[in-house]
Amino acid sequence: MLKKHFRIVFDFEKPVVELEKKIIEMEEYARETGINLNDDLKRLTRKAEALRKEIYSKLTPWQRVQLARHPDRPYTLDYVKRIFTDFVELHGDRYYADDPAIVAGMAKLNGQPVVIVGHQKGRDVKENLYRNFGMPHPEGYRKALRVMKLGAKFGMPIFSFLDTPGAYPGIGAEERGQAEAIARNLFEMSHLPVPIVITVIGEGASGGALGIGVGDVILMLENCWYSVISPEGCAAILWRDNSKAPLAAEAMKLTAKDLYEMGVIDRIIKEPAGGAHWDPDGAAEILKGELIKEMERLQKLDPRELVNLRVEKFSKMGYWIEKNGKSTSKKEKKKK
Repeated sequence: MLKKHFRIVFDFEKPVVELEKKIIEMEEYARETGINLNDDLKRLTRKAEALRKEIYSKLTPWQRVQLARHPDRPYTLDYVKRIFTDFVELHGDRYYADDPAIVAGMAKLNGQPVVIVGHQKGRDVKENLYRNFGMPHPEGYRKALRVMKLGAKFGMPIFSFLDTPGAYPGIGAEERGQAEAIARNLFEMSHLPVPIVITVIGEGASGGALGIGVGDVILMLENCWYSVISPEGCAAILWRDNSKAPLAAEAMKLTAKDLYEMGVIDRIIKEPAGGAHWDPDGAAEILKGELIKEMERLQKLDPRELVNLRVEKFSKMGYWIEKNGKSTSKKEKKKK
């Protein structure tokens, strides 16, 4: 069992965290006094593991939104460090500037040269200001596209990691063509003749996420969300009340389970008990196996077939069939 200190503890996590504290205190007491408390420690450890599994198996959509935003949750560079080797970050879009909210570069996965792009947030106030809280400017999307096209030129698979509250909505970003930069990425990524694996690792908000989110397969960690707008934004529009965000999260169908059933994502990636922030190493190990599997599968396809399937995949999204007053997605109908 992993014992660690979090900067933020959500209400639904408190029972597990309190039990963890008791275990740590008991271990310290046993060391100081020399009393053998192994049996009690094993019992409490089993109880904590069972409690963690029970709590995190019954999370509401809003609780998963909160977990996706947890400040101790692994970000793109955390996964890069644990999954890939020989990472070399590239900077600048060759038009205006570099954007630290998006990282891009070359690395190796299982000995295979690959391209990495992804949103990057900060761990403290200073770093968050530097990373603009993971909200990219147009130059971030243009940098990502430059690096992806460079990798495609040499036949390198692309891995994209989504984790952003949205593209930066500032005046400067709009003046430099935020909408055009995102639209250009959608078009170009749909036609790159190399495997593209997308993974939602945290927040997937609006065009800010979709700007580097077009690929052959879309994976999503189980405690993430992916939607056209945040729950708070939705609540502000519909009810003019941000406090109704939990209600909006329930209605928006933004969890991994909802999106899988609707055919928006292809697979849900399990996280360690309690979420990726409890065990970043374990989360990275699970994800690494899935990324290698997808890379090897997609590399067997002809580049032309790869592009055709990718275009077809996104063209089918949003198709619904209405029958007896009920609407179902094509994927749901197929499963039935």
